[in-house]
Amino acid sequence: MTYLLLANPTSGGGKGRRVKEEISAQLSRLGLDFIDISGTSYESARINLRDAVKTQDAGIVIVIGGDGMVHLAVQELAYTKIPMLLIPAGTGNDFARSTGLPLDKPLEVLEMGLKIAPVAIDLGKAEGRYFAEILSTGFDSIVNERANRIGWESKRKYDLAMLLELPLFQPLAYEIELDGRRLKTKAMLIAIANGVSYGGGMKVCPNASLVDGYFDIMILEPVSKVEFLRVFPRVFKGTHVSHPKVRIERATSVKVSAPAVAYADGERIGPLPINAVIASKALLTWLKI
Repeated sequence: MTYLLLANPTSGGGKGRRVKEEISAQLSRLGLDFIDISGTSYESARINLRDAVKTQDAGIVIVIGGDGMVHLAVQELAYTKIPMLLIPAGTGNDFARSTGLPLDKPLEVLEMGLKIAPVAIDLGKAEGRYFAEILSTGFDSIVNERANRIGWESKRKYDLAMLLELPLFQPLAYEIELDGRRLKTKAMLIAIANGVSYGGGMKVCPNASLVDGYFDIMILEPVSKVEFLRVFPRVFKGTHVSHPKVRIERATSVKVSAPAVAYADGERIGPLPINAVIASKALLTWLKI
């Protein structure tokens, strides 16, 4: 059995490289066979993982990085018998937060993966692509586009992008289908959540579960920009859900239509309309919750 090491060396402002070296050294000390398939770019890493999954007797894929690397890995590992062990080393680390993994103890996470059996969790799937955490559209997808244009790596770049985009933003008219039930509403954003958080710890759907077979869907109906700024800090504790303009729904399939774009796990999915469905028990991984 061979362990596959898939790292983003640039994640977390260089943390990925440091953690990769630490994990490689520990695997060597333990006498475990592993192959580094990290590649030199996102695309080469994707190709390397796809080829390795087909040709190697892979025991565990050890992913070192953040939500972008998780998004890459689940495309190849969904509905396989190969588990993914995430060693958090990214900027936001939201999947790690939802699974309860410690963010700064890589050797502890590795030990857990070597000693404890993985469990099957749900993924989302939209337009042929799996996502681990949250698919969103509206204000936050616009913020994501602005944040991705900011050159430096920090979870605070999302806050900066929000402040830059908020004065320009107007709510959109959405058509939504939840397990076939249709509704129309104006909204500032819609989040389709498999996991709890995005944007570096914003608990947009604090009661979402990776193992319950449902999405939690948060709809933020229009509020003034002053009110938005007043309520926004509550999202880091998940207490924003008590606000009268925050609506939470649950469904296994969601269709959203509007003149907008969607993001999932921080990656651009594309323009709406978009269909998202729960992929039940699609991924083997580790939970510490």
